[in-house]
Amino acid sequence: MSRATLVARLDNAGDVLLAGPAVRAAAGTGDPVHLLCGPRGREAARLLPGLAGVVVHRAPWIAPDPMAVRPEDSAALVDQVRALGTWRAAILGSSHQSPLPLALLLRWAGVAEIAAVSHEHAGSLLDHRIPGDPDVHEVERGLLVTRALGLADPADDRLRVDIGLEGDPLPVGVEPGEDLVVVHPGASVPARTMGPRQWRDAVRALSRTGRRIAVTGGGEEKRLTAFVSGDDRLVSDLGGRTTLRQLGRLLAGAGALVTGNTGPAHLAAAVGTPVVAVFPPTVPASRWRPWRVPHVVLGDQSVPCAGCRARRCPLAEQVCVSGVSAGDVVSATDRLAGARSPEATA
Repeated sequence: MSRATLVARLDNAGDVLLAGPAVRAAAGTGDPVHLLCGPRGREAARLLPGLAGVVVHRAPWIAPDPMAVRPEDSAALVDQVRALGTWRAAILGSSHQSPLPLALLLRWAGVAEIAAVSHEHAGSLLDHRIPGDPDVHEVERGLLVTRALGLADPADDRLRVDIGLEGDPLPVGVEPGEDLVVVHPGASVPARTMGPRQWRDAVRALSRTGRRIAVTGGGEEKRLTAFVSGDDRLVSDLGGRTTLRQLGRLLAGAGALVTGNTGPAHLAAAVGTPVVAVFPPTVPASRWRPWRVPHVVLGDQSVPCAGCRARRCPLAEQVCVSGVSAGDVVSATDRLAGARSPEATA
């Protein structure tokens, strides 16, 4: 059995997309690379080039909602990792996440070499511990871990996805073009985007410039996308009508994406599409902004509560983005016109 490398990123789809350069660093050795992700990252994982396979595990120390903690689930993961012939692992995660629970399971699975960023003393659980909280972009944070394992960075560290050239056609009535702007108003964490009325005003203002608008969202966001879309003939409501791969193809054919701090911003970056990011500073924009693609960040990054990590803003007014106007969104979109990164698609 060949010796496999495991790259772990256990949270959201956007986080998995940001792990892409670390995956490619591992794949550069020629050994098979498997990604360990959570259920919310599965669809994104299947878009990453360089992977031999994907292992899905819902980790109780990562999942945002309470869940049962069962020994048999951990035992099953240990068995899966061992069966892959895994001999080294890069554990990727944000500054508030501990890598040590997973490192213990990987040791039980026989993984010989493990690297991660960790605040805590790791004892025998990590062979390569990057201490503290490096103040770098999340892509660079992942590459710090793969470098610690002796893996060379990929020649090009931009994000990459395989969105396919055939199949998964775009929804009927939506044609690609520089005049198409995709607006994705929702986010898995409500505090990471602005309110529905602000999004509706932004869509109306963009439509008045003559642009075509596609409003996107998951199946659980259909009411939001319908509200934001209104009844404008230039606006297509695609809420619940695209897979992540289809969304990638839609973004690849669009002039720009306008969204909050959410996964589609990183999907757009992976296909070279400019991004207007309405970015509440619950986490630092310097670490989570769209990577290596033209973009504009909107929102007050200097508010006293910046870095709050709130899932829902506890204030009566979300002051960091309440001042973002529809005109600001149009101006930012205008600034990015024609700024596509032409070589970014996989």
